[in-house]
Amino acid sequence: MKMHGGLQEMLVRKGAEASLFLEEWQGNQVILKHRIPKKYRHPQIDGRIRSYRTLHESQLLHEAKVAGVPTPVIFSVDLHESKILMEFIEGPRVKELLITLSLEARTLLCRQIGRMIGCLHKNHIIHGDLTTSNMILTGDGRVVFLDFGLGEKTAALESRGVDLHLMKRAFQSTHFRIAETCFAAILEGYVDVLGKILANRVVKKIREIELRGRYISGRSEHEH
Repeated sequence: MKMHGGLQEMLVRKGAEASLFLEEWQGNQVILKHRIPKKYRHPQIDGRIRSYRTLHESQLLHEAKVAGVPTPVIFSVDLHESKILMEFIEGPRVKELLITLSLEARTLLCRQIGRMIGCLHKNHIIHGDLTTSNMILTGDGRVVFLDFGLGEKTAALESRGVDLHLMKRAFQSTHFRIAETCFAAILEGYVDVLGKILANRVVKKIREIELRGRYISGRSEHEH
């Protein structure tokens, strides 16, 4: 724990691109996301990259909320320091929760997640890191989506397929015993929002991606 701007700050997660800190702000617990400078990049280029990604993520968080997908409230964005101050969401991560639920409750939750993903994709928002670690179930039953740092705006079928393919792989690696039924329920919710025709095209794209053996990391390397 350290002091930052006169506030107590506790590191809660350190990622490759950014660190998350739990802070007290105006009497409330908040999360500060700080994109860390990369020493291997030229300082000016690094600053521009971090600033752009900070702005882009804050925009996607807002647009997702407008699309009907719960996301943390943003209190401030500091592009110079590449920081986002946002609401701290209380509740268990879906990752820890799923295995404890009954089949019925788990199916309902996964359908809800599928509908939220459908809302994102219907509004051309790609999350970019769809895993149950980036979803929190709140006390009032909402699933809040976190971390749009790898997200993008596109209507491309390929991007939608990759997004859901990542979700499927996350289930297979983290929730192997229940992966099949969970992902089937997610697709049911997805179809509810996108409709059968478009959803089936996305499912077909997932199968193509699986056959190609293409992973999200491969997509990222290609784009960069």
